[in-house]
Amino acid sequence: MKNSKKHILFILFFNVLFTVSSCAQSNQQSRNNQYVDLTYAAEKTINTVVHINAEMLQKHSMWDQFFQDPFFNFFNFGPQPQRMYQAYGSGVIVKENGYIVTNNHVVEGAQNITITLNDKRKFSATIVGTDPQCDLALLKIEASHLTAISYGNSDNIRIGEWVLAVGNPFNLNSTVTTGIISAKTRNLNILGGNTSVESFIQTDAAVNSGNSGGALVNTQGELIGINAAIASNTGSYAGYSFAIPVNMVKKIVEDLEKYGRVQRVNFGASFVEIDNNKAQELQLKNIKGIQVVTIDKNGSLSQTNISQGDILLSIEGHEINSLSEFKEFLEQHRPGDKVNCVFLKNKKEIKVPITLKNIRGTTAIITADDLIVTKSLGADFEPIDEQTKARYRINNGLKIKKLYNDGLLKQAGVSDGYTIISIDKKPVNSVNDIEKILGEKKGNVLIEGFYMNGIIYYYNIVL
Repeated sequence: MKNSKKHILFILFFNVLFTVSSCAQSNQQSRNNQYVDLTYAAEKTINTVVHINAEMLQKHSMWDQFFQDPFFNFFNFGPQPQRMYQAYGSGVIVKENGYIVTNNHVVEGAQNITITLNDKRKFSATIVGTDPQCDLALLKIEASHLTAISYGNSDNIRIGEWVLAVGNPFNLNSTVTTGIISAKTRNLNILGGNTSVESFIQTDAAVNSGNSGGALVNTQGELIGINAAIASNTGSYAGYSFAIPVNMVKKIVEDLEKYGRVQRVNFGASFVEIDNNKAQELQLKNIKGIQVVTIDKNGSLSQTNISQGDILLSIEGHEINSLSEFKEFLEQHRPGDKVNCVFLKNKKEIKVPITLKNIRGTTAIITADDLIVTKSLGADFEPIDEQTKARYRINNGLKIKKLYNDGLLKQAGVSDGYTIISIDKKPVNSVNDIEKILGEKKGNVLIEGFYMNGIIYYYNIVL
């Protein structure tokens, strides 16, 4: 009887093992046979992505006046007409009443912008605001009841996750490509300047010229990024593409719509990343965090006990292990926001609550009408007229009407009558252009312009 019971128990045990093994094999086989259906995401997204045609004026130098067509000069037809060229890109409808987000480089300097919806309707668009630091722009068309995209959460994306890139590569409307997320928080240093914010989502979805400003979406058809760049030696897709995380995009769109300019915070410190050598030097157990190098007396950290050499480990529970992660997180906040940080100080972790400040050292919102940078230049400006543009063969410029002795321009040697053509090689047409170009920039700034004799002069100022 005992042997019989043992035999029965052995059979039961064997059956359990066989069942578990069969389930495991079945699950493994199911995973091997499983495929990701992206048709829902494509159908949900395709009508939210638009085609952008931006008409640009061909840039001329004032020296072109000496090389005009003799035919025009002989018959005294005046200056030759400026040529227009077409730039193409993509955009994403983020609100049903006609707000569209795209890359700044798609529409920068555009004279006319035409939006074509996926149903082939066309609209003229105006620029609500731009943000060169993150390469984003917000456009508006007069339309209603449009199909707007749904926002996802770029903080929750995972490496290996399937994504779709939707846009208009090579001017081919409504094109969908697929890939996976291959990396996060990439800093490519393609926007230039020490104030640019780069924390790209890297994917292997095929993106080409014309995809700029288009949507990167997850399998639910939710926007997780705005396609912005590719890694290529040829100008065409060569394996990797890069998108601006949607959590940054969402906040910047809201700022441009509500305030006319992006609300940025001054954390009040510069940092260096922790690598293996730095960790050994500081005798750290883990290679984590970013180390404080300098502290700004007007910044958010100025009222805390944090000092040079301390290490920032996390903000609001998010680990910070790179400068790109740090910038991306700050880009999602406004002056006045309160965040909880964890620092490593004297080899002990401490919690530090911080109230984020703006570049003025206050918690106030700064609107587009607050001319912060322009006032520091110490000048009053006036736009140049069409006659001046024609005479000097230029497309843009801003003339100094009055100089003040305590301004940066006067100190740099600029005199009355100077016309600014560009700042840091970006065209200037208005005071708002100066504000957009300089923003919260710090360091050297190159100014290009001319006096009435037509000779180009360059000046360098330090902000």
